Amino acid sequence: MQNSDLLVNIGRFSIMVVIQILLFNHINFMGYINPYPYILFIVVFPFTGNKSLLIFLGFLLGLSVDIFSDSGGVHAAACVFIAYLRPLLLKFSFGVSYEFNTIKLSKADLGARFTYISAMVLLHHLMLFSMEIFNTSHLVLILKSTLFSSIFTIIVLFCITLLFSRKN
Repeated sequence: MQNSDLLVNIGRFSIMVVIQILLFNHINFMGYINPYPYILFIVVFPFTGNKSLLIFLGFLLGLSVDIFSDSGGVHAAACVFIAYLRPLLLKFSFGVSYEFNTIKLSKADLGARFTYISAMVLLHHLMLFSMEIFNTSHLVLILKSTLFSSIFTIIVLFCITLLFSRKN
């Protein structure tokens, strides 16, 4: 990773944590719909980047949100979970293009991009709400929170990626 890439990733990390803490943590529709777009850092981390570094940065990202949200480590665990599964989700979504390191998220077709982002968000939210509620008798609440928060987060992530995508 070059110095410019390092600075860009530090900036993304910091901006996503600050926006999550100051803006999105205060959004709570109907008691169970919360957007968590801070995971965009893990989604757009360079595909050729160090996977161990991504897992460590995912832990730091989740821990940063946990510290300011007083959530006891559930965000850190959910971020580590999706950072660990990211190569499998990339291979599932992009297929051979991922194996040959020829994909760019901004240039990928909409179906593959939607599959990748949706899978990352759904798995993150399922892990997050499962550990937050941590009671199988509330399975419906876990699934409802996961589904509706995921839909809202996916919409926010697509808006952010479209807003900041580079035009060639």
